[in-house]
Amino acid sequence: MTQPLLQLASVAKSYGLQRVLGGFGGLNWQVEPGRIHGLLGRNGAGKSTLLECALGLRDVDLGTITLLDENPATLSDAGRARIGYVPQKAELFGWMTATQMLAYFRSFYPRWNQPKTDSLLDRWDIARDKPIARLSVGEQQRLSIIRALAPEPDLLILDEPVASLDPAGRRDFLRELVDDVLERGSTVVFSTHILSDLERVAMDVAFLHEGQIALQAPLDDLLDSVRRITGPAAALEQLALKPLSRMLGHTGQTSVVARITPFQQQLLASNPVLVHAPVSLEDLFIEVTR
Repeated sequence: MTQPLLQLASVAKSYGLQRVLGGFGGLNWQVEPGRIHGLLGRNGAGKSTLLECALGLRDVDLGTITLLDENPATLSDAGRARIGYVPQKAELFGWMTATQMLAYFRSFYPRWNQPKTDSLLDRWDIARDKPIARLSVGEQQRLSIIRALAPEPDLLILDEPVASLDPAGRRDFLRELVDDVLERGSTVVFSTHILSDLERVAMDVAFLHEGQIALQAPLDDLLDSVRRITGPAAALEQLALKPLSRMLGHTGQTSVVARITPFQQQLLASNPVLVHAPVSLEDLFIEVTR
């Protein structure tokens, strides 16, 4: 079995009295190599904190994190050279030009791909000799993405990387992301609130809710297997479902959203229940993080 590039076990993180990560039993999550992993959660759920802890940018209170077979708090230079990171807010040297800043970072990465860097600067129309502080917010975000892609990282961590880009810019970036994974087998963790973007590229999704990974699975499997089922409570109990959410209707009928196994699919035909159309990623997000 392939070793996860990132693994969190029983992790907890609090700010003062506010617990952000890790409810009962702590937070557990692992990121398998060669895939695009979507990280979903409502605003304030702790997605940025989770990614910063995973990278060693914040200390955890409890639990262990393994990043590229190392402790992220003491990550080696060789390990750092294998990681690309785009934070939610671009952290760039505003007094430098794009050319100066990229040349500076190039010295730290042995696999820096200069032709790719030049190609993206041209394609995304970023001025090379203008101070970064004078670039637009969208241009700065594109530049931050180029800085993360240029070293050809084994692991790319993206925290809301396209929030300031227009639809055309987001689509161009997502195409670049998928091509990078397909060509080099790199691994991506992609946090975003734009579910349509995530649905285009994610292979796996993890839902962060109340400080825990409430659900993690391949996206296609979830969309194929999750259904809303309505019927008498007794009939639903016979199906031995593990609901992601449950709601009691005005007519006394119970409605649940759950993953359906092939065996449960066979049982549905002989039960007085109504099986609704497959849920969308947006519907699933609402139900899991309700």
